[in-house]
Amino acid sequence: MILAENKTAQLAILNHMKSKQLANVLIKILGLYFCLCAIPSVISGIVALFPSFVTPTGASQPIVGKINDILFRVLSLAIGYGVLAMAGIFLIIKSRKIAEFWFKNEDE
Repeated sequence: MILAENKTAQLAILNHMKSKQLANVLIKILGLYFCLCAIPSVISGIVALFPSFVTPTGASQPIVGKINDILFRVLSLAIGYGVLAMAGIFLIIKSRKIAEFWFKNEDE
């Protein structure tokens, strides 16, 4: 009974929203999704930059040949997901303008 009332309320909200408003909300949700996907990868990339995490267990000196490969992979992942997070933030901030661009002819 409660679920039916909840679905009815959701449908009523969606019926009153215009396409531009719905697109604005969905673009913001997409931006939040991008940010949430990027946060763990950026944090793990930053944490992996610390030498204590890169140095093999029991070794007094890090292996110089492999350290460059590890740093390259970590930095490329951190930068890639950092760009994804920035794209998410951009979508959240500019969602209204993007929705207006897509739905130019519709009245709000």
